[in-house]
Amino acid sequence: MQKPQIAGGHGRKIGTLALLIGLSLAGCSSSNTEALKALNPDPPGKMYAEADAMLANGRNESAAKKFEEIDRHHPYAQEARRSMVLAAYAYYKSGKYPEAVAAAQRYVVMHPGTKDAALAHHIIASSHFDEIKDPQRDQVATRKAIAELKTLMTRYPESPYARQAENRIRIGEDALAGNEMTVGRYYLQRANYVAAINRFKTVVAEHQTTAHVEEALMRLTETYMALGIQHEAQASAAVLGHNFPQSQWYKDAYALLQKHGLKPEATDGSWVSQQWKQVTVKPVGQPAQPVNTTPKNAPPAKPPAAKPPAKDVPIVRRTPPNETPTGSIARPMGAGLQ
Repeated sequence: MQKPQIAGGHGRKIGTLALLIGLSLAGCSSSNTEALKALNPDPPGKMYAEADAMLANGRNESAAKKFEEIDRHHPYAQEARRSMVLAAYAYYKSGKYPEAVAAAQRYVVMHPGTKDAALAHHIIASSHFDEIKDPQRDQVATRKAIAELKTLMTRYPESPYARQAENRIRIGEDALAGNEMTVGRYYLQRANYVAAINRFKTVVAEHQTTAHVEEALMRLTETYMALGIQHEAQASAAVLGHNFPQSQWYKDAYALLQKHGLKPEATDGSWVSQQWKQVTVKPVGQPAQPVNTTPKNAPPAKPPAAKPPAKDVPIVRRTPPNETPTGSIARPMGAGLQ
């Protein structure tokens, strides 16, 4: 005699099979709908309007994906080219910097020299710029931002982004110089004078237009004196006094030399004298002034140093009042076709 639960087991198996078939059919229906949508996408004008509305409502990532769909489904439509750069812009606004850079780079490769190419370069530069870290950390993003900003200024000097690019380059250079000074002070505090000198030299040679150059010249004076290379120490102080006679760093350098019976004095053979003559000095906020000669004797510093030369002064990145590192790109004019 058969047990009744066996028949019940068959019933359960049949019910399960029916459920699986139903789910499979539902899945097929969904897949078919998506496939049909991919084969028959909406008109480019409708897709563009939807993406523009998403962007206006702050749905930036969704807008970016919709703009990309326009380029993918309608690559030859009037809206496609503009959609590429707006996708980059939308990714930037959503904080997706790698995606923004990739989309903008694709645009400048495919459409160099077009009206929106400057905007694309601006998006790339802004994405890197917004990732600039404080001088105590790695400056890879800073270097990428400066390189892209220089490209923007070179190729599109009349674009509305050029003036901001120049200001951002100065901020980036200041961050790089601050990083070099941070590392240099680290070596100086540990009596690794050669390594410290190399860092301070980088600031003097490559970042003369930043505010950090004054301290760099003072630190060169300090480290050269620690190594007993007095003529280079005197030359560093002389250049510092000639270019920044009112600087507190010059007062420190003058006091340090005076303590050892020396005074600022530059010789033609010193490294710092030759290096300084090669670059036009442009203090922040002042017109450029070429430095052609360095006097043998720099003016005496008065009053004497008010702080110890070895004091570790923290360097912070100074952002001008009119600069907003994050979210600084204004929405393109209505995102409409132009």
